[in-house]
Amino acid sequence: MEKRMPTNDDYYVVETDERSPSVRVYLLAVLQGLFGVTLRHFLRNLFGGKQDMPTISYPEERRPIPEGYRGKHVLYRRADAPDKPRCVACFMCATACPARCITIEAGEYQDGDRIEKYPVRFEIDGLRCIYCGMCEEACPKDAIALTSFYETAAYTRKDCYWTKEDLLESIESMRRRS
Repeated sequence: MEKRMPTNDDYYVVETDERSPSVRVYLLAVLQGLFGVTLRHFLRNLFGGKQDMPTISYPEERRPIPEGYRGKHVLYRRADAPDKPRCVACFMCATACPARCITIEAGEYQDGDRIEKYPVRFEIDGLRCIYCGMCEEACPKDAIALTSFYETAAYTRKDCYWTKEDLLESIESMRRRS
């Protein structure tokens, strides 16, 4: 079977000035949304007063935080040694993390007659974290927790990479700083 290339005589163009019914219905819906919904909300917010507006004056007023909200991470300190974290570098939080945002480097120190592990380096990439709480659930020592602190805005990516010292900071000092 021989193939032949199509020529200009094989095609013809149908020109029409009328819009199809589906395009007319679409434009009608866009105009109804623009002038109906948008204009109605604009006028209600402009002349309706502040009682209907969901806007809050953020630094002065704070939105109520729901129970169980998961915000910035914090490492708890040991009761017997406040300068050391409770973390024993077991890597369970890093293993449980689905985003793989936790980096731990373990070290050992002599504590009397026993050797105890501790995190030499404990870092969380706040931009990669999905705040699921799996690290908190996996920790056998309850060393890591997600707090209700949500003010984690930063100007650089480096500021969203939290080290052990940043995570050991108490929630009260976080609130004072903001």
